[in-house]
Amino acid sequence: MSGGRAPARPGRGWLVWLLVTVILTQTSLNLTRPLMSYQTISLGGGALAIGMITACYALLSVVTAVPLGRITDRSGRSPLVLTVGATLLGLSALLLATAGSVWTVAGFGTMLGFGHLAFMVAGQGLIARCSAEQDLDRNFGWFTAVTSIGQLLGPALAGLLLGDASGTGLRGPTQAALAVAGAIALAALPAAAGVWRACRGTSAAARAEDGAAPLPVADLLRRPGIAPGLFVSLALLAAVDVLTAYLPLIAEQRGIVPATVGILLSLRAAASVASRLLMSWMLRKWSRRVLIVGSALGAALTLAVVPMPFAGPAVMAAALLAGGFLLGLGQPLTMTVVVRAVPETARSTALALRLMGNRFGQVALPAGASLIAAGAGAGGALWFTCAVLLAAAGAARATPRA
Repeated sequence: MSGGRAPARPGRGWLVWLLVTVILTQTSLNLTRPLMSYQTISLGGGALAIGMITACYALLSVVTAVPLGRITDRSGRSPLVLTVGATLLGLSALLLATAGSVWTVAGFGTMLGFGHLAFMVAGQGLIARCSAEQDLDRNFGWFTAVTSIGQLLGPALAGLLLGDASGTGLRGPTQAALAVAGAIALAALPAAAGVWRACRGTSAAARAEDGAAPLPVADLLRRPGIAPGLFVSLALLAAVDVLTAYLPLIAEQRGIVPATVGILLSLRAAASVASRLLMSWMLRKWSRRVLIVGSALGAALTLAVVPMPFAGPAVMAAALLAGGFLLGLGQPLTMTVVVRAVPETARSTALALRLMGNRFGQVALPAGASLIAAGAGAGGALWFTCAVLLAAAGAARATPRA
């Protein structure tokens, strides 16, 4: 939507290098995050300590997301920020392996959260700056698809590395697994260098364009599509978190073994990957707005089946396959809505605002769900999330059609 000449675009090699860095860093991140809990347990921490550490991971991101996006927009140095983010992810995992107290786990966990934020702001900003307008949906779809693959590989690798360790016996295996996580993230640095080489012609062009004053956050939120896009994005992401937290409780109440729960959650994640890979095909049949509304509305209706009294493993699997497919659609599409609603020189800032909203949703919605669960049980928590998704579907009707 910005005026003037079109910015210089690199060739297509940058996207391949970027996707390689994404799959390595996201595998490392999703290996490290459960290991933080096991490291805390091995140090004698309980549920309160784990909750505090989880809050520390997200808290700094809420404060720094928009300023980091503005720095990226002004400098045009997304590849540098991407490299810093990947480095912080690797170093955080290695430092967590050396943590000797719950407080040091919290500190290194905060560093991990900031590294993840920096990486995602830069990675999404590269997609926004380096993609042709007609390729935004496809490229954001690939970006989120490989992110989901990392979300599949990380926890699976954690289980493989920890085996049957428990209690005080967790210390050694957890330290070894964190070292592996650090090595995986640092292995992304050569690919990040490939992104840097492929995109080095765009930084000067970005700085040359950046003559306008930065848009205030309030002005960004007033632009068509921004506010509903943020709401839909945080609702979809928080729904995954609530589902992951409460499905084991629902399953336990029905005598469904943990191994089956793992398969059910993997089916959900795999369905999200599939929908993101099919994004371009679906956009040839339906408008972006229809798909965003359908993502939130369909996810609400299908996930509402999971806590139903009649839902056994087979019914849950069918509901999670459909719900996972629909949950996967909304995230990349809302990225496109957000970046197309602002000038090109504010795209990283707008995406950072979206990430900040996501982190807020990951705190607020699970907190609300826990209050509902206290009175209505685990099923009530999931139904509460479905109600939020229905509200998001209504808000999504205000997003631009094209």
